[in-house]
Amino acid sequence: MPVLNRIAEFHPELTAWRQDFHAHPETAFEEVRTAGIVAQKLREFGCDEVITGIAKTGVVGVIRGQGNSGRAIGLRADMDALPILEATGLPHASTVPGKMHACGHDGHTTMLLGAARYLAETRDFSGTVYVIFQPAEEAGGGGNVMVQEGLFDRFPMERVFGMHNWPGAPEGVFLWRDGPVMAATANLRATITGKGAHGAMPNQGNDPIVIASAIVTALQSVVARNVDPVESGVLTIGHIQGGDTWNVIPQEVTLRGTARWFKPEVGDLLEAKFASLVTGIAAAFGATAEAVFDRGYPATVNETESTRLAVRAAQAVAGEARVQEMPRPTMGGEDFSFMLNAKAGNYIMLGAGRGPADPQVHHPRYDFNDAVLPVGASYWATLAEQLLPRGA
Repeated sequence: MPVLNRIAEFHPELTAWRQDFHAHPETAFEEVRTAGIVAQKLREFGCDEVITGIAKTGVVGVIRGQGNSGRAIGLRADMDALPILEATGLPHASTVPGKMHACGHDGHTTMLLGAARYLAETRDFSGTVYVIFQPAEEAGGGGNVMVQEGLFDRFPMERVFGMHNWPGAPEGVFLWRDGPVMAATANLRATITGKGAHGAMPNQGNDPIVIASAIVTALQSVVARNVDPVESGVLTIGHIQGGDTWNVIPQEVTLRGTARWFKPEVGDLLEAKFASLVTGIAAAFGATAEAVFDRGYPATVNETESTRLAVRAAQAVAGEARVQEMPRPTMGGEDFSFMLNAKAGNYIMLGAGRGPADPQVHHPRYDFNDAVLPVGASYWATLAEQLLPRGA
């Protein structure tokens, strides 16, 4: 079963929807226009129920198939954009300065809408499909908010499935992985307080820039010399701020960064070492420091049986040769992890690369590849029909 013919027929409409979403990006929990369009289209498709206002701007569509089966599955797409100034120069580029769909959530939303339209038309399954349009994946943990607000209690389902476009893989190729697929995350912040002085008289101060430099260097030993070499961990400082001019030693320097890991014990180690090195090195220099390790998303971990089902559906759409196992997980984070912590499921990648020079996600020149819209929509629809077969 390749791309479903009916879905291929409305490829031009899918493209128009996607490019409209792209031109009107909305960031975390502000997806009012996007959610309104999603809800309107789900009603136009004939969904049995359309529920809005979950996690503020989330939407859930309910599509019931033929037969009396009490089985149900969930299909989830994220809707939010990023606070990035777009530089694509495309006709459908962002009309909102400083915001853009730089991660392809406009495409995710569109693919799930395409699947919803097809499933509502055909009803060639037995049971219920919940199409879940989630806000605030990039910031704010919208997936966690939906779970906390009773998503799986209000819409009981056996499994939940997510998908992300992957411009680093060839167009239309699916990438799957059992077990951990994306990392747990934390935001790091360290504030070092020394003593300001004239730059020509450093002996009269206690230079927090020197102290911060020692801390940044020492932090590179955390993973290299503390994490088991066969495990994975990342501790990166990506921002240093301190001082206002060339000849003044500042009073304070701030460091910001990120940590990533898969196993909980590695996360605990990173947190403990970050705190001890920041405060200990500052104290050794006679200064003070505050260390904050703000945990964000847990690791995204696929359940084995759900992964098998996802692979089977992907193979039905793309063929076995174009459904490939990921050689390793990615250190990126994803708040679909909260849903997978609460419900068995799978998170799969859909290749959307146009070529080796194609910008990757979170880049100001990134744009979702509209050629894969029918592929992703067909995957969702095929997954529903395979998991909820008529007569079962």
